[in-house]
Amino acid sequence: MVLLLPALTYYLWLSLRDGGGALIAPSPALLARIPPPTLGVVGLYLAWLVLQLALYRVLPGRQVDGATLADGTRLSYPMNGWSAFCVTLGVVSLAVAAGWLPASIAYEQFGPLLTTANIAALLLGGLLVVLGRRAGGAEASGSVLRSFVAGVTLNPRLGRLDLKFFCESRPGLILWILFDGSFAAAQWERHGRVTWPMLLVLAFQLLYVVDYFLHERAVLSTWDIRHERFGWTLAWGDLVWVPFVYSLQAHYLVDHAHELSSPSAAGIVTLDCVGYAIFRGANLQKHRFRESSTALIGGRPAEFIRTAQGALLLTSGWWSRARHANYLGDLLMAIAWSLPTGFRHALPWFYPVFLVALLVHRERRDHAACLAKYGADWTAYCRKVPWRIVPGVY
Repeated sequence: MVLLLPALTYYLWLSLRDGGGALIAPSPALLARIPPPTLGVVGLYLAWLVLQLALYRVLPGRQVDGATLADGTRLSYPMNGWSAFCVTLGVVSLAVAAGWLPASIAYEQFGPLLTTANIAALLLGGLLVVLGRRAGGAEASGSVLRSFVAGVTLNPRLGRLDLKFFCESRPGLILWILFDGSFAAAQWERHGRVTWPMLLVLAFQLLYVVDYFLHERAVLSTWDIRHERFGWTLAWGDLVWVPFVYSLQAHYLVDHAHELSSPSAAGIVTLDCVGYAIFRGANLQKHRFRESSTALIGGRPAEFIRTAQGALLLTSGWWSRARHANYLGDLLMAIAWSLPTGFRHALPWFYPVFLVALLVHRERRDHAACLAKYGADWTAYCRKVPWRIVPGVY
């Protein structure tokens, strides 16, 4: 993972830069094309991290308690992500308007930025091992490599800074949108216009990130925050995978400027809206239910199965249609993000293909874990909600 996942990000970028969007033949010679970090890019990336850390610490925001931990305690988190997002957009806009920062810098310096972010993720992974072993985390006595990749502790903190919660959103998600905007600027510089496919991708992905911050509290009930130890895997995903791979469609459209017919654009917008409605609706229902089993789901009292261990399995609303209805919404949005790029090359379709593999694997893993934990209760739940992700199909 530590070798191949970063290599994959370079391969995707080189296919864009050198292959024009066509998949190039992998070879050892590609290693020579990986650019080193430059002093200017390293300074820029450090300034970016410092800005996000400062906004996390100083911006006002309601303190919200997370899920109850194994020892019965609950950690507090600042809900100031929306403020940080807005301030960041303002700061970057001013820097571009003043001429301090080229609008197309992400496109022009993508390679050195990618290398710098990969190094930052490696350093953060090492720091997490040190912090975790000092704290005596779950994997403190395991191998160093396993501790590095999978993490040692669930919620590593430096004072009031929760490293996992911070990395899940601030440096990655916000940079993703800035990358999209920079790619739109690069398209304008090269073609004298920003095309409708580019605008659709920008709008869809902006909606996704804005929605995340407007519902930031709901993030505290997600699997990553509640159950995944924070190591290199999650850190690299936050710092590298999200901004550098999720922006792939906008990156592709820089040099593939084309237009869409009005009916095609309307159909794509409709698909994204449907996906968003399912994704957000299902996640909000699950979040409300986790906060209170008496919550109303779809206007009616929540229905659920109570397991022998006392856990409650929601069986109403979107969760009566599929055991991972939110995944369906995620997949529909992913398809809508790639449709504006057309079908000339497979590369901009990487994200939905990857997402199918990721979510099916995650669903299978979740099913196995729940079956082992809840036994007959989980079997009964599966009989009541037979479909895994796509009702009537899977």
